[in-house]
Amino acid sequence: MEKKRSDCPCLPPGWKKEAVIRKSGLSAGKSDVYYYSPSGKKFRSKPQLARYLGNSIDLNSFDFRTGMMMPNKLQRTKQRLRNEAINQSKGKLDLNTTLPIRQTASIFKQPVTKVTDHPNNKVRSELQRITEQPQQLFWEKRLQGLSACDIAEQIIKSMELPKGLQGIGPGHTNEALLSAIASALHTSSGPITGQLSAAVEKNPAVWLNIYQPLCKAFVVTDKDIRKQEERVHQVRKKLEEALMADELARAEEATEERHVDREQCDALG
Repeated sequence: MEKKRSDCPCLPPGWKKEAVIRKSGLSAGKSDVYYYSPSGKKFRSKPQLARYLGNSIDLNSFDFRTGMMMPNKLQRTKQRLRNEAINQSKGKLDLNTTLPIRQTASIFKQPVTKVTDHPNNKVRSELQRITEQPQQLFWEKRLQGLSACDIAEQIIKSMELPKGLQGIGPGHTNEALLSAIASALHTSSGPITGQLSAAVEKNPAVWLNIYQPLCKAFVVTDKDIRKQEERVHQVRKKLEEALMADELARAEEATEERHVDREQCDALG
């Protein structure tokens, strides 16, 4: 670990700021920030610092990582909290994972019976029910422009599809094809084969199978399955090695921190 200690002008005289840069593990390159009082007491978070200093200094606009007063950041935080309160008052967030498929009522003609006074007329009492509702064609296009983000609000790079998967339909892209296949796997309980009809490429609006994604027919072979299993095995092995390295790095950091704290206690007492 690399440690850099400096004065903190925004805190009372004698206070020090320490940045500890991690050298190994999954978090290599990142830094942990600590503060030390004139008596050598260590503080790991802003709430600890605020409880210790009390009303002697206003830390509302104090940024713990940089050690600077940032009033603009405080104003942005207050504005964000106000906006969140307003949005919550308008209604709760919609966490529904249902795909954005337009629900349409049936527009097809229902069988009717003409009632007359003829004695031999038979009146139907039960109408034929259409159990299958019409569905919107090419609804997967509504997924275009939507991307997944991580906790840091950074867009996650989409995965690459095999060359054997080729999209069809108007304005098809790799991103739209990936969304269509993921949606089909999420909603369908049957096998995903793609569009089996060859005529769908000439006129997809007529020959499209709405229960399959917008891609040409494909077959998953045993070779493809074995190749994917090998990739999963390699990724799991790398993940295991990274977690082990991170655990060893954290244990080493904890040991060094205990050693530093013991030296400070010996120096003070």
